[in-house]
Amino acid sequence: MKRKAACLATTIFMTLTATSPASHATGEPPARIRQTVDAVVRPIMTKNRIAGMAVGVVADGKPYVFNYGVASRATGRPVTANTLFELGSVSKTLTATLVSYAQASGRLSLSDKTGQYLPALRGHPFGEVPLVDLGTHTPGGLPLQVPDDIHDNAQLMRYLGAWRPTHAPGTYRTYSNISIGTLGLITAKSFGQDFATLMQGRLFPALGMTHTYINVPQAKMADYAQGYTKAGAPIRMAPGVLAAEAYGVKSTASDMLRFVRANMAMVPLEGKLQRAVLATHTGYFKAGPMTQDLIWEQYPYPVPLQSLLDGNSAAMVLHGAPVAPITPPQAPSAHAWINKTGSTNGFGAYVAFIPQKRMGIVILANKNFPMEERVSAAYRILTALAGDAR
Repeated sequence: MKRKAACLATTIFMTLTATSPASHATGEPPARIRQTVDAVVRPIMTKNRIAGMAVGVVADGKPYVFNYGVASRATGRPVTANTLFELGSVSKTLTATLVSYAQASGRLSLSDKTGQYLPALRGHPFGEVPLVDLGTHTPGGLPLQVPDDIHDNAQLMRYLGAWRPTHAPGTYRTYSNISIGTLGLITAKSFGQDFATLMQGRLFPALGMTHTYINVPQAKMADYAQGYTKAGAPIRMAPGVLAAEAYGVKSTASDMLRFVRANMAMVPLEGKLQRAVLATHTGYFKAGPMTQDLIWEQYPYPVPLQSLLDGNSAAMVLHGAPVAPITPPQAPSAHAWINKTGSTNGFGAYVAFIPQKRMGIVILANKNFPMEERVSAAYRILTALAGDAR
């Protein structure tokens, strides 16, 4: 009976709504945008039994948010403009923004060696890794996850001290939470603050992201969506070493759309921060079909869907690949599809934007559904709307 009630609640709240927070969105969306997003998202939710989704679209520079379903099957609470989703590895793009801001502020340089900031690693191979390699998954071979037996930063430093590269830094890409997570630690240290405090107290407010958190305040817990495993069991992310730095951000579709627009220089930011945001689009390595930026991944636009599927495939995450350094690094380009995927055990996310077209998309769901479906959905929506962008 409870399951029937939950399904009924999902059906009731599957009705599409477009939200327009004063600072983030622009009135009622044109019918074509609403219909295009609806036609793509509804079948995905049904096929994957997703309880709730929020999809944000920037079309012709204007942001629109569409909410579907429920944030919690147990309560039937609908997804709203205030619903918080776990971003998973999309969080890394915000960490990269802080790193870039630290460099613009003279607190570090991406050419610096890791050991300059982590004295315990001086004289060890990890201490010789340039910071840029930590931000591009190219330090020389690290696992995807922090090992289960590491429970604090002291144990992490011992692990990194014993680490031995399987490839020379800057020659091989192995996607890893450890590399960008350690870079996040270093960046916070360069500011003399705790990472979560720095992000929540400085970066998020400076970006105008007023509903974005690493540690969700008690007063906002009612807005935190319930995640669901592939089997449908309720789950949320657990704390862990480097979780905050690598995959720990929770945000709304509206806030993430603001971040997308900031990445296309469409919102007013302090000059140094704006330069830092755009600098994260600098290309450092060619890896398969894509160019590896500071966490962001980009493709020359227009781009075939298959290239996006290949670049965002499980193989690119789970298996290493040789890279070709770009010397000098590739300057940020407006003629690019720039993207990042993100997942936790109970949430799935995808963000992409095309600066030259003044278009972008944010897909947030309270279930981890296949990456190729997220990428294909974004591609279908943006391709269909490209005629609306001028």
